[in-house]
Amino acid sequence: MPDLIAQGTEAQQRWRRPLPEGQEIVLGRFGGVWAVPWDHQVSRRHVGLSWNGRRLEVQRLPEAKNPVFLHGKEAERFELSPGEHFVVGQTTFTLADQQVDVTVDQPAPVQQQSFSAQYLKGVQFRNPDHRIEVLSRLPDVISGATGDKELFVRLVSMILAGVPRADAAAVVAVEEGRGTGDEGRGKREERGEKREERRAGGREENPQSPRFSLPSSPFSLPSSPASHPQSPAPRPPPLVLHWDQRLAITSNFRPSQGLILESLRQGQSVLHVWRGAASALPDSYTASDTFDWAFCTPVLGKACRGWGLYVAGRFNVEQSDATPSSDPTDLREDVKFTELVAAMLSSLRQMRLLEHRQATLSQFFSPVVLDSLADEDPEVVLAPRETEVSVIFCDLRGFSRESERQAGDLLGLLRRVSKALGVMTHHIREQGGVVGDFQGDAAMGFWGWPLPQKDAVLRTCRAALAVRAEFEAATGFRTGIGVATGPAVAGKIGTVDQVKVTVFGPVVNLASRLEGMTKIIQASILLDEATARIVRQEVPRDIARVRRLAIVRPYGLDTPLEVSELLPPVSEYPELTDEHLEFYEAALDAFLSGKWQQAFELLHRIPAADQVKDFLVVHIAQHNRRPPPDWDGVIPLASK
Repeated sequence: MPDLIAQGTEAQQRWRRPLPEGQEIVLGRFGGVWAVPWDHQVSRRHVGLSWNGRRLEVQRLPEAKNPVFLHGKEAERFELSPGEHFVVGQTTFTLADQQVDVTVDQPAPVQQQSFSAQYLKGVQFRNPDHRIEVLSRLPDVISGATGDKELFVRLVSMILAGVPRADAAAVVAVEEGRGTGDEGRGKREERGEKREERRAGGREENPQSPRFSLPSSPFSLPSSPASHPQSPAPRPPPLVLHWDQRLAITSNFRPSQGLILESLRQGQSVLHVWRGAASALPDSYTASDTFDWAFCTPVLGKACRGWGLYVAGRFNVEQSDATPSSDPTDLREDVKFTELVAAMLSSLRQMRLLEHRQATLSQFFSPVVLDSLADEDPEVVLAPRETEVSVIFCDLRGFSRESERQAGDLLGLLRRVSKALGVMTHHIREQGGVVGDFQGDAAMGFWGWPLPQKDAVLRTCRAALAVRAEFEAATGFRTGIGVATGPAVAGKIGTVDQVKVTVFGPVVNLASRLEGMTKIIQASILLDEATARIVRQEVPRDIARVRRLAIVRPYGLDTPLEVSELLPPVSEYPELTDEHLEFYEAALDAFLSGKWQQAFELLHRIPAADQVKDFLVVHIAQHNRRPPPDWDGVIPLASK
């Protein structure tokens, strides 16, 4: 796949991007990754491009204000072969068809240097303004990248701008499970993080100097790597994530596998020199016909695992004013600049990773829980363990019928459902709960993990009542809510392929069953016996009230279950006064004891608008107000 290279008048005004075959691309001053923001002579939409597999089709768009030049002449429509270019404004666009190949066929370097971080701290930039100006753009480079591919494009361009002596640069990586010449990536990172400790322990005789593998002479040849006792066994080659060359059309790029792996193994920058500026060494000792030297700088840290920055160049060129030096082999400033780029990249990527993790966790955890997770190891805090939890299941009522009715506007229905689920999750999180799962049009949350919550039931009740109130007022859906309290296993639960933070145990199934019973009993919020008992004992009546409803035998189960209804305080729900609730519970006691006529009369003292009382009224009427001979107070449910 060929690349298109854009180059403005300044070194940093550059990018190199692969051309996808058959895809229409628009070049302009704005418009995503193909933008040329540095050139004001480029219109918002200026040139249309399409790679047909052999040539690049180029067409000036009607809205373009300035001409497109090919071979010095204006052109409206033309085709480009690899190696050719066209110009818009002050920017040259070159079609390059070069290959990148990480190779093991490099000759042994005549010089190898390893640069410690402590040594590079003492290296002074002779012209720091340019380097600092380039480094100052790194936060924008990272924050403006829409993904890793775009990040690599911007990063390589920035390295070429900051190291004027470099002819090529690349972002390289070793994949998980691919060796670096030692026992693995984790050990390499550990060495990188602890190298200051090793120096303090005296493992380097002179920590103020770079380490030379070939100290006898800067251009003496070492023994063959194959015979060297410390040489690692051959490994699969590293990956080149992105690369670029300063000269648009040169030979193929062949980074040294040995150099990359050695740098990642050591956890510090390693320089290979194949030919000096005044060296008479034959070409067989050069890395290629293009490069005399190269170094690789590892990007340490978990956010950039296995990444490295590879930079290569030549000595036999006139030195740039940006890097004046009497010694053309002195690349210390370039290595120091690249290490600063790597350190900033690692820190900024780690910050973005933490922000992303925080944003992801915030969908499930309340701010109070997130604050606690920030102070401890999440792997420890989120590990599954048995604990006492209160679980809430919230489900939309009438969703199936609404789906049929709005079959012609599924996106509109999705927006309504998303809004309704958002109401549920908002109140779960607002009350310090964890969003544990979504099941179609239902949401599950729980309290009591990862932190103990003595007021878990109170929080659960507040969330349930808030969801009920907002649903009735705003969403257009009705809701059914089941709440249960008991022991469960909570934490990161799943398989090796997929995990999620959730809760597991009979209490979860019970909450789900209660939510399903709300349709049968016509109550908005149902509680199990354990939750109802805690509400009666600990929750003030100006926050929530409880009404015992019945003892039922859920469909498919043998164990009877006492269910209760959670109601708002009388100030928010005056339709049912405390006296009405007393009438109902007196009726329930009479019903359980077999005094159905008395129960029937008490139930009729409750307002007709209360549909919940109809559950007992209908059952009594179906049996002609007389309990069956084997009456045990339990109402069997015919469905879930």
